[in-house]
Amino acid sequence: MSDNFIFSSESVTEGHPDKVADQISDGVLDAILKDDPMGRVACEVLCSTGLVIVAGEITTKTYIDIPKIARGIINEIGYTRAKYGFDGETCAVLTAIDEQSGDIAQGVNNALEIRDKNLSEEDISKTGAGDQGMMFGYATNETKEFMPMPIALAHALSRQLTKVRKDGTLSYLRPDGKTQVSLRYENRKAVHADTIVVSAQHHPEAGLNQIRSDIIEHVIHPIVPGNLIDSDTKIFVNPTGRFVKGGPMADTGLTGRKIIVDTYGGWIPHGGGAFSGKDPTKVDRSGAYMTRYAAKNIVASGIADECQIQVAYAIGVAEPVSLNVNTFGTGKISDEKISELLRDHFDFRPAAIIRDLNLRKPQYKALAAYGHFGRIDLPELPGWEKTDRAEELRKAAGI
Repeated sequence: MSDNFIFSSESVTEGHPDKVADQISDGVLDAILKDDPMGRVACEVLCSTGLVIVAGEITTKTYIDIPKIARGIINEIGYTRAKYGFDGETCAVLTAIDEQSGDIAQGVNNALEIRDKNLSEEDISKTGAGDQGMMFGYATNETKEFMPMPIALAHALSRQLTKVRKDGTLSYLRPDGKTQVSLRYENRKAVHADTIVVSAQHHPEAGLNQIRSDIIEHVIHPIVPGNLIDSDTKIFVNPTGRFVKGGPMADTGLTGRKIIVDTYGGWIPHGGGAFSGKDPTKVDRSGAYMTRYAAKNIVASGIADECQIQVAYAIGVAEPVSLNVNTFGTGKISDEKISELLRDHFDFRPAAIIRDLNLRKPQYKALAAYGHFGRIDLPELPGWEKTDRAEELRKAAGI
C-alpha cells in the first residue's frame, strides 16, 4: 500500500440477514457457557423467508431451548411483524445438532504435547488447538478505538442507524441496513471522506428525499468528523432508490459470512475463519482475540504506531507453529525484538488464552454485530480490548 490512497470499509446493522444468523449462533453459545463453561460449541445458522435452521456440533451437560433463543434474538433486533419481512413469533425454527467429533475432541482434550511428553493433566499445554489455521490481529493509534478509521466510522454509522430506528427518531426505518466509508489518505493519514454510502430498510411510504435528508442529518453528521467532509464528498443514501424488502426475506443469512466486517474492514489480511458460534477452544476465535490483545498493547505502549500480528496453529497442538510481527516501519524497536517481547509476555497456547482473556463467560452475542474489536460502545470492554500490559511492555522494550 502506497502512502497516498483511498481505502473503503463496510459495516452492516444487526438486522442484516448474515448478522441475524451470527447473533443467533452466539446467543446459543452464550446460553451454553452460562451453565456449562466447558461446553464445546460449533453452531451455524441459516435464515431465510420465515425460516431459521440451527445446525452444528455441540457437546454440553446443560440444556438450552434453541428455538426460544432464536425467537428472542429476532424480536430484539426488531423483526416483530411479517410486514418487516420476518417475524420472530411466527417463523419456523428447525434444529439439527450433533456432538463434537471424537477425532477432534481427542486433540483438543489432550494436546500433542501431553501425548508425546506425558505432561501433567494440569499443565496449560493440555488443551490443543481446535483446528489448524492462521489468525491476524491488528491495532493502530489512528483512532481512539485503536482501529483503522474506515471501519471505525462504518461501524459507528451502523450503530447510529440502529439507534435512530430504535429510539424513534426515524420511526420509518426497518432493521436491515449497510454502511460504507471511503477515506482518502495522504502520507498514510486520513484527510478526506471521499464517499459515504448508507443503505437503510424503510417503510414503503417513506420517500427517498426525506430518507436522504434525515440520514445525512441524524446519522452521518453526528458520526463523521466535520473536517473530513466537504462539498466534494460523495454521499449515497439508498442509491437504488428503494429498500423496502430486507432482512432474511430479501437475502438468505448465514453465520460467518461477514468476517471482514467482524474484524478490520479489509485493512489487513484475514485468516479466513469466522468467529460466531464457536467456543474458545476454536483458535479461529481465541487466536484472533489474542493477536488483537497483543497488538493493541504494543501500540498502547508506544513501541509502534501500528502493529499486525499473525499466529498459526496445528490441530491438536497447543504451541503455535509460527508468530509473525509487522509494524510497517513504525516500530521504535525492530519487529524481531517485538516478536521476542510477545513470546516473553504473552502465552499463545489455547488454554492460556482462554484463561488470560476470560473467554469461557457469556459475552459473545453483544459482539456478533458491529465488530469484535474496538468496541468502546460496550459497558464492559472484553478482555482482548484491554491495554493492561502496555506499561510492562514499554519497560521491557526500554522505551
